[in-house]
Amino acid sequence: MPRYTVHVRGEWLAVPCQTGTNTIRWLGEEAVRRYMKNKPDNGGFASVEAVPFFVRRCKGRGFLDHDDAVEDVLEDNEFVEVVIEGDAMSPDYIPSQPDEIYTYPLLRFIFFILQLSHYISLDGDNLTTGDLVSLGKGLYKIKLTPQAEVKVRQSREVIESIVKEQTVVYGITTGFGKFARTVIPNSKLKELQVNLVRSHSAGSNKIDFDSVGKPLSPERSRMLLALRINVLAKGYSGISLETLQQVIDAFNASCLPYIPEKGTVGASGDLAPLSHLALGLIGEGKMWSPKSGWADAKYVLEAHSLKPITLKPKEGLALINGTQMITSLGCEAVERASAIARQADIVAALTLEVLKGTTKAFDTDIHSVRPHRGQMEVAFRFRSLLDSDHHPSEIAESHRFCDRVQDAYTLRCCPQVHGVVNDTIAFVKDIITTEINSATDNPMVFAERGETISGGNFHGEYPAKALDYLAIGVHELAAISERRIERLCNPSLSELPAFLVTEGGLNSGFMIAHCTAAALVSENKALCHPSSVDSLSTSAATEDHVSMGGWAARKALRVIEHVEQVLAIELLAACQGIEFLRPLKTTTPLEKVYDLVRSVVSSHFLSPYTCAQVWKVAEPYIEKYKREHIPESRPISPTAFSLGSLMVNDDKCVEQEDNDVQEEL
Repeated sequence: MPRYTVHVRGEWLAVPCQTGTNTIRWLGEEAVRRYMKNKPDNGGFASVEAVPFFVRRCKGRGFLDHDDAVEDVLEDNEFVEVVIEGDAMSPDYIPSQPDEIYTYPLLRFIFFILQLSHYISLDGDNLTTGDLVSLGKGLYKIKLTPQAEVKVRQSREVIESIVKEQTVVYGITTGFGKFARTVIPNSKLKELQVNLVRSHSAGSNKIDFDSVGKPLSPERSRMLLALRINVLAKGYSGISLETLQQVIDAFNASCLPYIPEKGTVGASGDLAPLSHLALGLIGEGKMWSPKSGWADAKYVLEAHSLKPITLKPKEGLALINGTQMITSLGCEAVERASAIARQADIVAALTLEVLKGTTKAFDTDIHSVRPHRGQMEVAFRFRSLLDSDHHPSEIAESHRFCDRVQDAYTLRCCPQVHGVVNDTIAFVKDIITTEINSATDNPMVFAERGETISGGNFHGEYPAKALDYLAIGVHELAAISERRIERLCNPSLSELPAFLVTEGGLNSGFMIAHCTAAALVSENKALCHPSSVDSLSTSAATEDHVSMGGWAARKALRVIEHVEQVLAIELLAACQGIEFLRPLKTTTPLEKVYDLVRSVVSSHFLSPYTCAQVWKVAEPYIEKYKREHIPESRPISPTAFSLGSLMVNDDKCVEQEDNDVQEEL
């Protein structure tokens, strides 16, 4: 007998149907009847017949005709929603899934992605930030390495021994936090773990976005779940292999628990968000999948032929104790920061061409005497993009013999400013990479020693400090970019039309685009205040120092998003500026960037996808320049000065003096 899971006014109901006899109208009425039966006042309705409603799929939100046969339009165990007329206009209405989550671009491809058979093998030691982002996008499924399976089994044997011998060990046979001295009898050890997960799920179990923030997007939820699997695979958590495999199965089916983005202080791990993750896995709370949308977790798991996890001793603690919320968001931040830092060099080089700047400031000798790695790399990129001997630039040739001595700092000092951003990202990436491959539980289970040890690896200070530093560093790309936008728009600085527009006054051009950039940069200044300098004692002073790393991670992502937007504005402005220098052309790689932008945008809109392609267009030219070891060009200008020319002049002076002496004699 087919069965359907129906959402009515925030509740999920299982409704069985007779094959070939039931219509969509019957399904809706039966769901309403069951809903009224569960309410003391019949939900405020006089009768089922008095309830006006419409029925739609949860997947795709398509409406269903009341007269259609159920089996003709629905698959067995499909999720549908009965919407009472008038409810959708109520401020208390809770849909089966939030529109903004459902319309997340990733989900358009999720069903195709889930059919992929590509796997990443996790062992807890070799995950990269790029791997985790790919797992978040659904590009891979997960499996354990054989070595990881052995380590997980061995650590579980230690836990079983502790339980069997009734040894007093924190979190296994005792309470938690302030209750660490309360010994729990063996008969209640499983109940202890379930209670832990329930009590620590501090956010609302209803989809109430105003209480503890919106749920993590599907992509970020997948990253968090994948990272927790990687940590458990190290074999220091004491989870059983059977339970860990259930977690992996949920990930591979894209069954994602409701995880509020707020609520962690980042000290005894990210307890609140990870508890919400565990709550869905045990079949409680809410869960999302592409098939169901938001629904009760038990129904989502059942729809994918999965069973809720039954927690054994220590397993609830193993699922919720760690820094994975901070660190998974940190991985996304690092990867996006790396991408925008590369793009910033290309955008700035294009602006320099438009403003008729000089390449002298990127000379190898200047940077070799201050050899910071990031600075030298950025200077090299500028040379590879602007070397007019290698990539002839008509714009550069047009002003080679001008009387300008040097450029403004926003052009001349790009290697120094962009460079330290690159070094900051590299530093933070090293910390985050270590963190994603670290065991962060408490207590730790050391199978080789046959014992557990309480420690503090759950404390999030490392990723918190690193992500505060990342926000401060990456922000500077927007700060200097906004000043370059000002130079492009200001005719007294650019020698271009005001705000890069003809018929100024009738048209405002980039006037407000620059205002937008200034507003984002100003907002970043507040966001760059380190969250990790704060600490509030929690858990009755047991956890008396915390990292506030969750906010550090979320605001780092906001800063990076603003940087992306400001640089997109500069890229548009630079491309607009080139229009006023035509028919002159810039270097080949920068012309390719210009062509890319103009292929998708006229003057006022640029998608994130297009910005991401900027590096892909320019990278082959940068790599070719590096690969071919092209000699650095040093074009001569009237302001150029060298010892060689001085020595030649000195020799001429000496020769003239000798001639004068000979004449006198």
